[in-house]
Amino acid sequence: MSGVAMAESQETYDDGEQAGDLNRAIGKQVKLLRERAGFTQKELGDRLGYSEDLISSLERGRRTPQREFLSAADELLSAGGLLKATIEDVEKAKAKVRVRHPAWFRDYARLEREAVEINDYNCHDVPGLFQPERRIRALYEMRKPLLDEETIEQRVTSRLARQEILTHWPTPLITAVIEESVLRRPLGGREVHKEQLEHLLQLGRLRNVELQVMPTDRTEHAGMGGSFILLTPKGKPQLGYTEAQNSSRLVTDPEDVRILAAQYGSIRAQALTMQESLASIEKMLGEL
Repeated sequence: MSGVAMAESQETYDDGEQAGDLNRAIGKQVKLLRERAGFTQKELGDRLGYSEDLISSLERGRRTPQREFLSAADELLSAGGLLKATIEDVEKAKAKVRVRHPAWFRDYARLEREAVEINDYNCHDVPGLFQPERRIRALYEMRKPLLDEETIEQRVTSRLARQEILTHWPTPLITAVIEESVLRRPLGGREVHKEQLEHLLQLGRLRNVELQVMPTDRTEHAGMGGSFILLTPKGKPQLGYTEAQNSSRLVTDPEDVRILAAQYGSIRAQALTMQESLASIEKMLGEL
C-alpha cells in the first residue's frame, strides 16, 4: 500500500464535536502506542506503508482512519485489540459524514465519489486529488480575500476527504496532465514544494494513476482553452467540469463533452509519456 494513498479519510461531520472527539481519542491512542513501541512517526509510516505527514495528521485527530490502518497498527504496535475495538465506532461515525465543500463545488464532488474514470488537465495547479495536506493548507492560506481559520480547516478537511477515492475498491482510473510550469512553481515554500513532487512520484506509480507532464517547450498545445476535468460516474454518461474564480460549470451536452474528450486526447499525445514524466519530476526534485 502506498503511503501517499493512505486508506483513510478526513471529513467534517454534522455532529462535528462528537466525531472530532473520536478522532482525537484514537489519535492519542496511536501516539501512545507508537511511543511505547519506540517508533517515530516516520518509522511507523514506513512500516505500515503510510507517509509521516499522514501519521502526524491522524495522531492530531485530523483524519479518520479506515479499518485497514487500525487493524495493521494494532498488530504492529501490539495493542492487544485496543485499536481494532474502535473500528465499529469509526464506521458508525463515517456513516454520518457530510463533507463541507463550497456550495459551487458540491455537485461535482458528489459525482466524483461515484466515478469510475477521472481525466484531469490542469494548467495552473496540481489536481486537488494529488495534493498533500501541507500544500492544501498553504493554498487556502494564501487565498485573497483572506479566509478565516474555520473555513480553511473545513476546506482542507474536505479536500483530503476526496482523496479516499485513490484507494477505495474498486478504484477509479485517474489520468492527469500537469503543466511543467506548475511543477516548477514552489507554492508554500521549498519544503512544501519538495513534498508535493515526492507525493506525485509516489502517486504516479499507483496502478490506477496515469500521470503526465506537459513540457514548456511544446510549439503546439491543445489545452490553451484552460483547465478541465472529464468525469465518468458509474453507469452514467461522461461529463465535463470547469471552474474559475469560485464558480463552476458541469458540461453535460454530449457534443460539448465530445469536444473536451478530443482535446484531452490531443493533450495527452502532446505531453511526455508516463515514464518520461516521472523522470522529469525526479529531475526537478533533484534540482531543489
